[in-house]
Amino acid sequence: MPRDETTGRPNQRRRTRKDLLEAAARLMRDGRRPNLEDVAEAALVSRATAYRYFPNIDALLLEAAVDVAVPTAEQMFHDHPGGSAAQRMVRVDTALHDMIRANDAPLRMMLAQSIERVARDGASAAPARQNRRSPLIEAALAPARRDFSPATLDRLQKALALLVGPEAMIVCHDVLQLPDEEARAVKRWAIEALIAAARSGGGGSLS
Repeated sequence: MPRDETTGRPNQRRRTRKDLLEAAARLMRDGRRPNLEDVAEAALVSRATAYRYFPNIDALLLEAAVDVAVPTAEQMFHDHPGGSAAQRMVRVDTALHDMIRANDAPLRMMLAQSIERVARDGASAAPARQNRRSPLIEAALAPARRDFSPATLDRLQKALALLVGPEAMIVCHDVLQLPDEEARAVKRWAIEALIAAARSGGGGSLS
C-alpha cells in the first residue's frame, strides 16, 4: 500500500524524494519511460504524494538522470581511502565539476525549475532540491573529524557546500566568466583556505 510522507519529519520527506528519484532511475534503466503514477507505485507512495514533490514527469525524469550521474561517497573513496581533508575535498569537487560540465543543460533546467517552484509556491513541506553534496563532503572530512570541534566541523561542512555544485559553477562561468581551469583552481584554493581556517580555530561566530 502506498505510504503518505507529506506530513513526516524532514528526513522522511528527503527520503521520500530520494525514493522517487531512485524508482524513476530503475524504471528508465529497464528501458521504460514511466509516467508519474508508475514512479509513485514503484516508490510505494501515493500519486498525490508524488505530485507534491515533482510537478510533472518531465521534471522527475530530468532530475533522476542527473541523480544517476552523481557518484556516491563509496564510489568516490573506495579505491582512494587516504589523503588529507583538503585532498579528499578536492577529489569531491573534481568529480562534481566533471559531472556538472557533462550535464550542464539539464542541471540549469533543474535549477530553474526549483527556483520557479519556490517563487510560485513559497516554502513547502516537500523539499525543492535533493542534497547530494553533503554526504560527499561528510565522507571527505570523516577521517579528519577529530581535528575539529563538532561545531567547527558542522560550520565547515556547510561552508564547503557553497563551493561544490552547479551554483558555484554558474558563478565561475557565467558571472566571473572564468575559463574552466581557472574555475577549478579558484575553488581548490577556497577549499584549502576554508579547511586551514577551520583547523586554526578561525571558524568565526554567528554573533
